[in-house]
Amino acid sequence: MQASIRYQLLKDDDCACFLVEAIAKKSQNIKWETTVDGQRVGHKLIRRVSMDKFYELVTGEDDAFYQLCMVLPSVIQKVVDSNGTNLVPHDTVYEDLLLAASNVEEKDMIMEIAIFMLGFSTYNGFSKLAEK
Repeated sequence: MQASIRYQLLKDDDCACFLVEAIAKKSQNIKWETTVDGQRVGHKLIRRVSMDKFYELVTGEDDAFYQLCMVLPSVIQKVVDSNGTNLVPHDTVYEDLLLAASNVEEKDMIMEIAIFMLGFSTYNGFSKLAEK
C-alpha cells in the first residue's frame, strides 16, 4: 500500500479502505490483515467485507443486497424479453438446473432460490429464502 494512502487512513477519521468480495465464504465485515516480511499487518479502517455488508454500509439497510437480488430476475427477464434471446448465450448450466428442478411446480422460483442460496446463504436477508 502506498504511504500516502496509509497516511490518509491514519489522518482522516472518515476515510476507510474496503476489499469487497462479491461472493465471500460468509457474510463479514472484518479487519483485513496480511503478512509483510513475516509480520501480520493491518488497520481497523482497512476492511474485508462481503457484498451484503458493503451494501448495508452504503445504504443503511441491513438487507439491501438481498432486496437487489430479489428484483434482478424480473429486470433481467424484461431486458431479455425486449431485446430477444440473442442477448443470452447458450447456457447449459441453467438448463441442467432446470432439469434437476423439473419435478417442482414453481420451477422459476426454485431456480432463483437455489442460485442465490449457493452463493449467498450466510448473507443478510437470504435466510428468508430458506423459509420458503
